Amino acid sequence: MIKNFLLGIDIGTTNTKMILIDNEGSILASASRPATLYSRFVGWAEEDPSEWWQNVCDLVPECLQQAGIHATQIAGIAVSGMVPTVIILDKEGQVLRNSIQQNDARVVAEVNEFRSKTDKNVILKKTGSAITQQSVGPKISWLMKHEADVMKNVAHILGSYDYINFRLTGNYYVEHNWALESGLYNLSTKMWDEELLDLYQMDPSWMCSVKESSAIIGTVTASAAAETGLARGIPVVAGSADHIASAFSAGVKNEGDLLIKLGGAGDILYCTDILGFEERLFLDFHLIPGKYLINGCMASSGSIIKWYKNNFAPDMEYRELDTAAESLPPGSDGLVLLPYFLGEKTPINNPLARGTLVGLTLSHNSNHIFRAILEGISYAFQNHLDVMAENNWYPKKVRVTNGGADSRLWKQITADVLGLPLEKVAGHPGSSLGAAFVAGMGTEIFSSWDEIEKYIQISEVIQPDFKNHAVYQDLYKVSREIYDRLESVYPKLSNK
Repeated sequence: MIKNFLLGIDIGTTNTKMILIDNEGSILASASRPATLYSRFVGWAEEDPSEWWQNVCDLVPECLQQAGIHATQIAGIAVSGMVPTVIILDKEGQVLRNSIQQNDARVVAEVNEFRSKTDKNVILKKTGSAITQQSVGPKISWLMKHEADVMKNVAHILGSYDYINFRLTGNYYVEHNWALESGLYNLSTKMWDEELLDLYQMDPSWMCSVKESSAIIGTVTASAAAETGLARGIPVVAGSADHIASAFSAGVKNEGDLLIKLGGAGDILYCTDILGFEERLFLDFHLIPGKYLINGCMASSGSIIKWYKNNFAPDMEYRELDTAAESLPPGSDGLVLLPYFLGEKTPINNPLARGTLVGLTLSHNSNHIFRAILEGISYAFQNHLDVMAENNWYPKKVRVTNGGADSRLWKQITADVLGLPLEKVAGHPGSSLGAAFVAGMGTEIFSSWDEIEKYIQISEVIQPDFKNHAVYQDLYKVSREIYDRLESVYPKLSNK
């Protein structure tokens, strides 16, 4: 077999990651650079796309050196990224403002306005998702109201990975999952929906052509080669939404496969062969044609743990926090946390929800609070499974990835709350691996999607403790009751 090399790039919320693989199952190099999240006002989430591009330029030489290969040996490139991040470009391809991130929650008024003007069932059938804080249309409407000087120069709207593809190839395309999650794409016609564009007063010329994940959208230009150290002419494929690439590279590819990502945001993804709609969840195209991913995305999960450590335990390591909390009983002695620190996306889709801690007594200490955070995140995953069960989507196999999968306590609590065994994917590089594999499919280096198995190893299976599960099920119901009782109160805590 001739050895070929493939480059995968992931534009993540906190880091830009890059990976080099060969076609025989080996990861030859990986590296990352931090990305900066800006939140100038409550609920805002923005980043600087030029920082992502600079990260790519810095990472290419590092990965080539690690792998010991020359740029001319790379057979294909693909990029994954946050979705549906909104990037506004002028006709010269210059970024007009920072990106508006997918978890940005500034558009409460716009979401409510457009929900009132539309039939939610029609929107769901057309686009596969409800109008939420993640939808692109309300964000564009906000920009037209508040940043008219910016919007008068708009020529193109791209997503995070589509922007890097543009910088690599000079071509304007969006991958079909950005289109689908934008809330502007008609599933039946496979075109931008003119009625929805008109609803949001968006110029159709702003919307780029849509490509499937493994479609080649161009080659590395001379200028991009000079900036990055890549070779001119390397094929670039359309790439993937980050959570889709991550799920695939964890082996989620058959009906009933489920992935739980214990990352900065909490993702849960279910593979199905049948197109289905649920307004409380998101719908995406799987990388494998003809399959779909029903998925939920929590605005914050691991980011709450990081917030807690930085503010209340800056001198402790995460493993020390685990050790201190794992001796406590399940349920944290009656302490319940709702993890809505950035509002919440799925399944409640309420940007005004707030992080909430209920049950504090003088007998509680900081370890109880830390454990309650882990349990509260797991209750939110259970909420997703309940919604899936209402639609007859039942998990047959559950895998767990991301940084939280290295926490013995967090993954055990997750297994106990859900009452399901969790297969931990060893050394999972995440979305960047999925992107690299997509590059291999687009360039025909790989002949089958099943070849991803060469890169996957299961290091352990975490079995649930059903005694703990019974305790958690009662407290999970309490957590839902707390939210129901406070839902009308949360808006009073916001200036929106």
